[in-house]
Amino acid sequence: MRPDSSVVLFFVDGLGIGERCESNPLVGLDADPIAHFVGSDERSPEIRMVPTDPRLGVEGRPQSASGQTTILTGINAPKLLGYHKNGFPNQALREVIAKDSIFRRLIASGIEEVVFANAYTPAFFESPPRWKSATTVAMEAAGIAFRKLPDLVGRCALFHDFTNRTLRERGFDVPLFSPIDAGEILASLTSRYRFVLYEHFLTDKIGHDQDHASARQHLPELAEFVRETISRLDSERTTFVLTSDHGNIEDLSVRNHTLNDVPTLVWGRRCDETASRINDLADVAPAIFDLLTHD
Repeated sequence: MRPDSSVVLFFVDGLGIGERCESNPLVGLDADPIAHFVGSDERSPEIRMVPTDPRLGVEGRPQSASGQTTILTGINAPKLLGYHKNGFPNQALREVIAKDSIFRRLIASGIEEVVFANAYTPAFFESPPRWKSATTVAMEAAGIAFRKLPDLVGRCALFHDFTNRTLRERGFDVPLFSPIDAGEILASLTSRYRFVLYEHFLTDKIGHDQDHASARQHLPELAEFVRETISRLDSERTTFVLTSDHGNIEDLSVRNHTLNDVPTLVWGRRCDETASRINDLADVAPAIFDLLTHD
């Protein structure tokens, strides 16, 4: 039975709104709808782009642990800590995530059809890491099952590298996925789940490496994946939201994260209403919660 209204949250690590300059690999690429530039008034008739503040009123460069915690909970994590936390969540952030993640809140409200679409490798289960991502902490606290490589092979999950190239290079016997395959798989999950989260991290790695060649190869594939996902969703029942925790890949002149706004893209059901609610990263989770609990 297909569930009622659904939301796909597509998280891209390290994607900001940058200048049109040589250090921005998005310039001149076929990277719609993820390519956005400072001062540009280009607008899609169907996809709303909201410049979103990842700085959250705290000095310093936005970082992954606090930004991702904020996206998942709606709580201003940098303000709570007094600084931007890099890497993985510390104990204070883990406590916030365990109590207030969007997964936990949805399940408590009676919406149990939630899934994290990313597949984990066997190493995670054989030797659990000491430091875990914000989403991993949220999954464990909410008691949600992890997707594994057999789910990926069965086209019910995706790796954070949606093509599976990095998995194949590591010797895993998994199929090579195209952006079309990835879009089909991610969109198909909305037939069974009301909230679907997918996370992609290579953009941040490429930004830290200042790797122009990899950026210009990867970003069009990522953009195609996003387009293919949206093209397979039902705009009458599904809202697609894409956001990021901080900028990075849009300025390869530096290894560090940027101070730029990040693009939040909204498409589909109650698009305009949802986009109008988002100003900073703390607005994302509350908007999604309302979409799913106030039909």
